[in-house]
Amino acid sequence: MRLSAKLCELGYETMQWLLMPLQWNFVLVTSLVASLAAQLVKVILNLIIIGKFIPERIWGAGGMPSSHSATVCAMVVATGRYCGVDSTLFAIAVVLSVIVMYDAMGVRRETGEQAKVLNQMLNEWMDESAQSMPWLADKRLKEMVGHTPIQVLAGAALGVLIGFVMPIPG
Repeated sequence: MRLSAKLCELGYETMQWLLMPLQWNFVLVTSLVASLAAQLVKVILNLIIIGKFIPERIWGAGGMPSSHSATVCAMVVATGRYCGVDSTLFAIAVVLSVIVMYDAMGVRRETGEQAKVLNQMLNEWMDESAQSMPWLADKRLKEMVGHTPIQVLAGAALGVLIGFVMPIPG
């Protein structure tokens, strides 16, 4: 067998080994697909609305739709389909998803709103005293942290859709 053929075979076997956990864990794969889909939708929406590619939208929190909501809702549906809606795992998934979505609309959203105010205060302050504290000139808090209820609902709908569309293995 030629060296290139051996390397291809080794690469294929290595890839199979790396992907093995994803092949048998339906709930995990479904959740990850939903998360990636939500992030992709964020990038596309930014391209359409703003007209430019913002790399931070690929992995960043906040925005439309909520990838956290998509992830946990896909997890709930996948768990219900795979383990049954009467299982303890389904109950845990539901409780976790409610906490995550509540947090996205509450604490995390408020954090973003406070960051906007603090950034504005810092900008005004730096206009007056930029000479005395140059190390503060480029400091900004992240403003896009949480979600509006619509963003959470859109993420939840995407997650539920993916949870039902993903084929159950076996």
